[in-house]
Amino acid sequence: MIARALLQSIFESPIRAAATPTPSPAPDYNPDTVTPGLVGFGITFLIAVAVVLLIIDMVRRIRRVRYRDEIRHLLDEEQLRQLDQEVDPKPGTEEPGTEPGTDQPGTDQSGDTR
Repeated sequence: MIARALLQSIFESPIRAAATPTPSPAPDYNPDTVTPGLVGFGITFLIAVAVVLLIIDMVRRIRRVRYRDEIRHLLDEEQLRQLDQEVDPKPGTEEPGTEPGTDQPGTDQSGDTR
């Protein structure tokens, strides 16, 4: 297969070279004076303004998401600290005069005041 492709390219290349068209003559206009004009400038300007506005909006949204994540993280930490304190209070943090097993000082199990 490779030999066949090689032979085909060797024999057909002079035919392809003879069949290549010649370049067209030089254009009648000066390529330095051709510009997109006012319409092209207007479209380019509008696209640039749209891109800038999209970037500003994207930055605002990213900042908002980041702030929400930070607040959520702080609230989660605070909630975990409160749960840790409720489940396992540190010794010595009980109010003086309270007995273990009672809800308030000076009350018995029925809730009557002494």
